[in-house]
Amino acid sequence: MAGAGRHPGLGRDAVPVSRRRRRPGALLYGANGFTGRLIAAVARRDGLPVTLGGRRPEAVARVAAETGQPWVAFRLDHPERVAEEVAAFDAVLLAAGPFSRTSAPVVEACLAAGTHYLDITGEIAVFESVFARDADAKRAGVTLLPGTGFDVVPSDCLAAALAAELPGASRLLLAFRAFAPSSGTARTMLESLPNGGAARVDGALVPVPPAWKVREIPFADHPRNAMTVSWGDLSTAYRSTGIPNIETYMTAPPALVASARAGHALAPLLSLALVRWFLEAAVGKAFPGPDEGARARERSYLWGRVERDDGAFVEGTAETLEGYAFTAEASVACLARVLGGTVVPGATTPSAAFGARFAESIGGTTLRVPSASAPGPPPA
Repeated sequence: MAGAGRHPGLGRDAVPVSRRRRRPGALLYGANGFTGRLIAAVARRDGLPVTLGGRRPEAVARVAAETGQPWVAFRLDHPERVAEEVAAFDAVLLAAGPFSRTSAPVVEACLAAGTHYLDITGEIAVFESVFARDADAKRAGVTLLPGTGFDVVPSDCLAAALAAELPGASRLLLAFRAFAPSSGTARTMLESLPNGGAARVDGALVPVPPAWKVREIPFADHPRNAMTVSWGDLSTAYRSTGIPNIETYMTAPPALVASARAGHALAPLLSLALVRWFLEAAVGKAFPGPDEGARARERSYLWGRVERDDGAFVEGTAETLEGYAFTAEASVACLARVLGGTVVPGATTPSAAFGARFAESIGGTTLRVPSASAPGPPPA
């Protein structure tokens, strides 16, 4: 059934959002998920007008009862209903994944309605799909801003800051310290396993084996072993910096590297519906996401390096909040800026929209990017 938009302060038979006239504010779709709840709480704290949305009325209503925010429920497999609901808002922030399934119908509805679109995806294919709608977005006067969370705000800003210090850079390396995923993130990672790894080579996205390369990364706190992974910056950093060769790394002990390389052989099994259903159910129980104490206590570390063909290079680091805590803060900050009307229409990235130092506007975040070093031998 469709959500009735019931919340404290409205009557039992409150009018659904879509039947009221358009008003300033945003729809947070996926508000009942782990990350969506965090975003809803930050939006309420900051006084940002947000209506909670999702697929299941009872689930969204429970969150709305806790936060006092209005709500609406609808499925994404009915284009007419999606278009009707989206048209009631100035912007939509999509927090429901896997985004390979949810992004396209919401983007389509936003373009038709003249509603700005944001999401918290980290999926390369989704970024590429959204960026492919750049011309459509400009014609519609709509901003499309994917990746407003830990994927990819801090790494995108770090990449842009590094590139600014070394004009003409031809290679970019980015790395982040892994953190405990929520069930939604784990499901997205599971869905992407059959695709293997990826890298940006001479401007093109190319497939590479899982854990294609392994190296030690000098994070700000201490060095850690890391392996190549398919990360959203392979799409976003390319557009933010124009650097044609990009590799992305995630911290990984030797056992995880070995498992990644061996596990790729089992990836074809994920094409079997029964196997995929069983594993998705399992990860939903195994990955509840970090609790409030962990989100307050943990820190996230990132590292980047840009290189030029003459051997000159710049290395930098970023330190910020735990990944989910950062996602909630950054997503609301991005949404507030888009609602403020300061972002030009088109498909864009966080650093292109708000500047390379935007990440530092999120409390507890520091970028350290020195000036370019003299030419020298590149790393292995």
